[in-house]
Amino acid sequence: MTEGPLIVQSDRTLLLDTHAPQAEICRADLIRYAMLEKSPEHIHTYRLDQLSIWNAISSGMSGDEVIASLSRWSRFPLPESVAFFVSDTAGRWGQVVLEEGNEPGAIRLLFKNKLIRETALRSRETGRLLSPTDDESVFVLDGRQRGPVKSLLVRLGWPVEDRIPLSKGVPLSFHLRQREGFHVRDYQKEAADALLGDGRPGTGYGVVVLPCGSGKTVVGMEVMARLETSTLILTTNIAAVHQWMAELKDKSDLDPALVGEYTGEKKEIKPVTVTTYQLLSWRADKSAPMEHLQRLSKENWGLVIFDEVHMLPAPVFQLTSALQASHRLGLTATLVREDGREEDVFSLVGPKRYDTPWDTLAERGFIAQAFCHEIRVDLPSDLEVPYALAAKREQYAIASKNPRKIEVARELIKAHEGDQILVIGQYLDQLEDIARQTGYPLITGRMANRKREELYEAFRSGALKVLIVSKVANFAIDLPDASVAIQVSGTFGSRSEEAQRLGRILRPKDKASQFYTLVSRFTCEEEFSRNRQKFLSGQGYRYDIHVWGKT
Repeated sequence: MTEGPLIVQSDRTLLLDTHAPQAEICRADLIRYAMLEKSPEHIHTYRLDQLSIWNAISSGMSGDEVIASLSRWSRFPLPESVAFFVSDTAGRWGQVVLEEGNEPGAIRLLFKNKLIRETALRSRETGRLLSPTDDESVFVLDGRQRGPVKSLLVRLGWPVEDRIPLSKGVPLSFHLRQREGFHVRDYQKEAADALLGDGRPGTGYGVVVLPCGSGKTVVGMEVMARLETSTLILTTNIAAVHQWMAELKDKSDLDPALVGEYTGEKKEIKPVTVTTYQLLSWRADKSAPMEHLQRLSKENWGLVIFDEVHMLPAPVFQLTSALQASHRLGLTATLVREDGREEDVFSLVGPKRYDTPWDTLAERGFIAQAFCHEIRVDLPSDLEVPYALAAKREQYAIASKNPRKIEVARELIKAHEGDQILVIGQYLDQLEDIARQTGYPLITGRMANRKREELYEAFRSGALKVLIVSKVANFAIDLPDASVAIQVSGTFGSRSEEAQRLGRILRPKDKASQFYTLVSRFTCEEEFSRNRQKFLSGQGYRYDIHVWGKT
């Protein structure tokens, strides 16, 4: 037994004692090959899984180096089963390789193991994409099938090492403006370094994980400045499209005439084009093609940026699959996907290249400290029987729309007078009631984009102190001065939704941020609130619970 800060358990969970000597150095090591699951005050929990190991191997670590790191930091002898898992999983990397073929547009798939080859051939989905050659270990496939094959094989447990050089795209002069009030921070440069590597095959694509409010957009622009190539930026909604365009205009020397908006309002394809996931996946009917996706996939993009990559809709994986020749950057605050398709992000966008915990950046003043408060509110007596007799989904709606929450929201707004406050909810009729009773404006997806932008700008400038928003607040909205969020209802405890809503108030500022969630007492909302508490506390946020009206 040593005084190491890490306890490695045979189920592949890693427990980091944050108070132990060298805990911070150990944590910097762990981020490279383990997935952070929980980071409350004293013990942080990481997990080793296939994706976390392959992320490390694809970034240059070896299985032996992972085992050596675990052994170095472990307080107890490393379990043999863990060492075997790391070695076996790392050994799967490089067993299947993609490289350039001899014919234009063709690529070669090499199998270094007969069992893997036979497994792939016997898979109905994979086998039909492979054409044999004189060498039984080598197959040829159409370049357009590069993405699908990678995605299918990783599901079979065999990641594909893609050694095909990436396209340089169409050259584009692009430089960031270094000026007072703006510079690229060291961790943003490190993220770009990690993505691009030394430029050799196997680098230039992947995912950067940074907390909300830490400047992921700047990471994207730093990569653009280094590559200087035609760029397609995919994001979550039209507000985020305009945000990206404004950031490009403000922080780079790129001529605005070279930036195209490809949305429902405009269809511009320029050297830098910004669009939404929703538009790309649009089709006239279920049998019709996704015409916008097809149109944009024909362009010679040198870089594709996937903003909020954890929100990438399943249909857009088709575009991602078609753009394997481009440099690819996924930006996100969390790799958690509610649909469980993390493997597709790994195989089609790329492995995790960089990850920094929120508390590290908060300690350095780059994002705000945050405090999470759950306030439990009694149901009115006249709703108790209807709630008890309702079906499960209707119970959730009754609890979520508890009219007493409006009173609580009004009191919280009053208590934080002078702060920039967001009131966030799921149900439009509930939000409309709050807007009527408080007199503050409500933004929903139905509001015209121009009016929406006017309200956002009034909030940013401080002319408007309180803004009521629907699910549009889940996505990329730049409201840097927001310091208080009041969540009156949500989507069944979605982890990614919690991260996004909390992220709206994490922009750096002089004061700590406050995140309130209103929960109907003794209802099914408490069940979802337990999931919320577990998630947010696990991420290291301070979380307390109060009963409204109780002292």
